[in-house]
Amino acid sequence: MREMGFRFHRIRAFREAFASRRCVVPADGFFEWTGPKDDRRPIWLDRPDGGLILFAGLYETWRPSTVEKERTFTIITTTPNALLAPVHNRMPVVLEEEAVDDWLYARQTPESLMELLRPVRDDYLVGTPVSPRVNSVKNDDPECLTATAAQ
Repeated sequence: MREMGFRFHRIRAFREAFASRRCVVPADGFFEWTGPKDDRRPIWLDRPDGGLILFAGLYETWRPSTVEKERTFTIITTTPNALLAPVHNRMPVVLEEEAVDDWLYARQTPESLMELLRPVRDDYLVGTPVSPRVNSVKNDDPECLTATAAQ
């Protein structure tokens, strides 16, 4: 992670959130795309055991007006593991269960937190080519996750 220049604790926009507003963002999977821009093919990435994926995140609270308060978050990315390297130059930081408490513990040093911002082990996720229906926001149904033959 150091080689990618990740220095959240030094970047002004993330400094306070990195120090005290870390969160875990649960998901059942996520998409990446492969292929040329005019023929993007989606890949669904999830855990082979069907468990939740826990992303390392940072959150902020801000006021869009004097009466409203809104909370937003970001998912931290890192270099890709062997599964994602052929598809993308980065991937979300996935925390395995034993790392979650360390990520959320308020008194962690920046150095120990940086050690958690690494690619997840190669066998933690599987990638399945799925229907290109997912390429349109009009489609939000289980058919989007129908496996297709890899091309």
